[in-house]
Amino acid sequence: MATLTPAQLDRACGAVLGTAVGDALGAPYEFGLARVGPEGPQMIGGGLGDFAPGEWTDDTSMAWAILDVAASGADLRTEEALTRTARNFRQWYESHPPDIGNQTRAVLNAVGAEPSSATMTATSFDLHARTGHTGGNGSLMRTAPVALGYLDDPAGLVEAARKVSVLTHYDPRAQEACVIWSLAIRHAILHGELEVRSGLEVLDAEAAAYWTARLDEAEAGPPSRFRPNGWVVTALQAAWAAIVHTPIPGDGPECLHLQEALATAIGIGDDTDTVAAIAGGLVGARYGASAIPAKWRRLSHGYPGLRGEQLVELAHLAANGGPGAYGWPLTDHIDYSGYVSSPVLVAHPHDDGVWLGDVSALDDLPEPITAVVSLCLVGRDQVPQRAESVVYRLIDQPSLALNPNLDFVLADAAQTVAALRAEGHEVLVHCVATQSRTPAVAIAYSLLRGVGLDEARDAVLGALPEARPNQGFLAALGRLSDDLR
Repeated sequence: MATLTPAQLDRACGAVLGTAVGDALGAPYEFGLARVGPEGPQMIGGGLGDFAPGEWTDDTSMAWAILDVAASGADLRTEEALTRTARNFRQWYESHPPDIGNQTRAVLNAVGAEPSSATMTATSFDLHARTGHTGGNGSLMRTAPVALGYLDDPAGLVEAARKVSVLTHYDPRAQEACVIWSLAIRHAILHGELEVRSGLEVLDAEAAAYWTARLDEAEAGPPSRFRPNGWVVTALQAAWAAIVHTPIPGDGPECLHLQEALATAIGIGDDTDTVAAIAGGLVGARYGASAIPAKWRRLSHGYPGLRGEQLVELAHLAANGGPGAYGWPLTDHIDYSGYVSSPVLVAHPHDDGVWLGDVSALDDLPEPITAVVSLCLVGRDQVPQRAESVVYRLIDQPSLALNPNLDFVLADAAQTVAALRAEGHEVLVHCVATQSRTPAVAIAYSLLRGVGLDEARDAVLGALPEARPNQGFLAALGRLSDDLR
């Protein structure tokens, strides 16, 4: 198992969370059931399955079925792991999902209540042999989690991507698409780059030539050309065209490309949730979970009763080969007592409905506080259940290599505090010891309220006399101040 940097782990988590938010964002607009307004696509719910706002569809539910197995450390190529995946698929099918692809339905309906990998693969093969039409986009849409356990083993990833695909989609083009996209996700996680052509090297000559031409078409565009997109080939082209034809912002955080690429994907039309889920897996792997705005993360949820943050935890386990620092995410409570000299809980100098504190504030959270913005790792039960929890991945180091989305995270955290306050919450913003992360976000919140940078910094540091934001955070706050002028 590869040892990943914090940024790489963030990107691994982003591959799965990007799938989920793309899926939920695209669901309302599938086959023209709703029109995208001038503000862009929103998580409004509805769609073919009458989904709740932020609820993912079959795309992410089936991705979870794979992720659940990968998070246990299992090798997805083995008969045991594939059987567990097959049974997860079948259990989801038995929950009577409101939206399911025809090919997937045909296979899952035929395999019985407790299918083995061999049974499901044979059923999938028979469907292909009988109809010749098993090239739908249903295995590509769920392929993002497959990459996480093979970041140091590209050959193993190729084998796993094929074996997981053929559980329901035996068509060679479906298998090849999963190989290409899974390798692209792996590359994005490891290198922070968008590159899909490296996967062509592992295909045979005919397939490599075929996909080279298809990728050339996608890059020539326009994205709207790739509709309808229920076929796996056109779905991949639509997703890649949406990504490459969406400009990378030149006057803001580069990671805003993620949101804008998903809007382009949905704007293509037709199978909008699936194209956005496919695109979301790759741009999420490029920019990371920290690039996904809290307005989407707060709503993200779906089968089997999970929230988006729990997908992040499973993705971390799969990519990291188990829990990380402090036993996260498998621990209920992280003991930071060695880092906290004396408890801190003070009102924000520019909004007395916002509280600034260290992690110990969670142990006896005042009743008026109904929302918590955590800027450090917390255990599963550390934030009281009565309070809404929003978590940010922010490392107290000045290096942008560790916090590649720093400018976005600080701005988004401030905007989230403002949104929570507008909803009537009193909000706790905390890190471990209230020294760097909490004051940085508190200053960002003051800037958002129209306070000048010098006044904001002096007021927050006056309220938190032990605070000393690192130089990287201070530089980012300077850039945020300039942007808000």
